[in-house]
Amino acid sequence: MADEQSPSTLPLRRAYTFWAPIYDALIDSRATRRVRQRSIELLRDWGGKRVLLVGVGSGLDLPFLPHDGTYTGIDITPAMLERARRRAQRCGCPIRLMSGNAMSLPFDDGEFDRIVMHLILAVVPDPARALCEAARVLRPGGEILILDKFLRPGQRAPFRRALNVLTRHLATRTDVVFEDILAQCPGLTLVHDEPAFLGGWFRHIILRKE
Repeated sequence: MADEQSPSTLPLRRAYTFWAPIYDALIDSRATRRVRQRSIELLRDWGGKRVLLVGVGSGLDLPFLPHDGTYTGIDITPAMLERARRRAQRCGCPIRLMSGNAMSLPFDDGEFDRIVMHLILAVVPDPARALCEAARVLRPGGEILILDKFLRPGQRAPFRRALNVLTRHLATRTDVVFEDILAQCPGLTLVHDEPAFLGGWFRHIILRKE
């Protein structure tokens, strides 16, 4: 287990409690569904895999998950988890949903075969800590599936960096550099990286634990 020094999630919980009633209307679309589906399809053989969805939110990934995996989803916002529960019932997704902090996961080392981190690393206050926690609860040889918006190393992106001043207090960050996060989590190897959406701002990434 991680120690208790992770940054406070209270502002994040408050923000997503506010956004929960309209989150799907803002985020869910034909285009974003295709992106989520593509991410899931990048990895095969879900059968029998113990899979953790970190920051499961309202459950927008659930319709795309093969039903032969063993799924656990965590989120810090009860209002989002309630929506995920309703979506799981509608689409018949077998998933255990629980409250949890991505930066201090309530699981044992090596408990999961695969971890899905969709739109979470650019949201949490300490993304490197969240990624290292994912690596901790992942078995050796397991994979982390990431879909998120990242800047490239050295990318200036003045608009995105300026936008971050506002968005980081409302819902998400727009100045996160993935390579900086990965450098803080030894033992993870980048095995796949491709553009996902909006000209490559969003990326499909797969990491493997050595």
